[in-house]
Formats: sequence, structure tokens, C-alpha cells
Amino acid sequence: MALAIRDVHEHELDAVLAINNAAGRSILSLDKAQLRYFFEHADYFRVAEIDGHLAGFLIALREGSDYASANYRWFCEHYPQFVYIDRIVIASTYHRHGLGRIFYCDVNSFAEVRVPLLACEVFLEPRDDVVVLFHGTYGFQEVGQQRTTPESRQVSLLAKELPSYAYVRDTYLEHGGLPELPWLAGRQSSPAHPVQPRRLAGERHQ
Repeated sequence: MALAIRDVHEHELDAVLAINNAAGRSILSLDKAQLRYFFEHADYFRVAEIDGHLAGFLIALREGSDYASANYRWFCEHYPQFVYIDRIVIASTYHRHGLGRIFYCDVNSFAEVRVPLLACEVFLEPRDDVVVLFHGTYGFQEVGQQRTTPESRQVSLLAKELPSYAYVRDTYLEHGGLPELPWLAGRQSSPAHPVQPRRLAGERHQ
């Protein structure tokens, strides 16, 4: 099995949309305009390709976007810097291949050289103990809960502090930036984020 985790290509957006909208109630559906927004603005938008077939994807954004998600906005209001995982979807054919953990390792590596916090949320209604346990074993802790409308489902807002960030910030980000290496590069289509003033990892807004 040949596996590659790489940035999405524009011609793959229809396939990504199909995977997303076939995922069921656990993943919010998307239309083409919403997916185009992610393609143009997401800091992290990578797919898993197995033997030439699209097997899944993960989309994440940094702080400072105009993304209207209420859960994303919650993190913007509480934390100065973060990478927010908006969604991870694995095609049903490739469930139980370990792609979720592979994606989380990859996005963790992306985030820890840029920000002090990795954030996401999980639905509590209906509660999926497999998903809750997955995030707990990966180091996430609940930092809040919210229900955005009376009709919406309750969510648990999760965050994971990235201890490597302080070293990267002090060694590289405040002294010219990251080395120009392919594995450290961001998406060319994603917005640039200036280096923020020094803060402790996971520090909240006052």
C-alpha cells in the first residue's frame, strides 16, 4: 500500500466534496462554495492518497480568518494563536486503516512550529465515545462547551498545548522565521500570518 499525505489539488475538490457529504451525521455537509472557501483560505488542507485513490482529508485554519463557524469564533475569542481542525473525513472504504492518527500526527507537526495550541471540537449529541477517547488519548482536553442555537447539537471544545512551540518561537520565529525546507512550508494559497508578540503557550486573552 502506497500512502501519501499531501496538499489537495484543485481538480480533486469534487472528490473531496463527495467524501465529505457521504460521511453521515457526524460531519456537517458542505456545498461547492464552502469547499472553495477552504481551498482558498485554509492554512492546512491535505488529503490522504492510497494507491492513487483519495482516501480522506483534513482541513484546518489558523486564527485571524473571517471563517464564520461559531466554534472557530469561540477559539478566536479565547486564544490569541492556534490551529483549528475544522474537519477530518475518511472515506468509508478506508476506515480502520489508521488514517485518523496519521492525519493528526501530520497536522500536529504542522501546528507545533507555528502556534502554541491545536484546537477542535467533537459532538456530544449523539455522543461518540470512540471519538472522545481518540482525542483524549491524543492529548486533547476540554476547554469549553457550547450549543450555538436551540436546535443545534452540543459540542465539546477541545485544545491541546504544543510544548515544542516555545522553542521554535524563541529559536526561529523571532529570528527570521522557519528554515526554508519543504516539510516546513505552508500552503501557497493560504494567507500569511505575521509573527505575534511573545506569549506563553496556551495563554488566553485577558
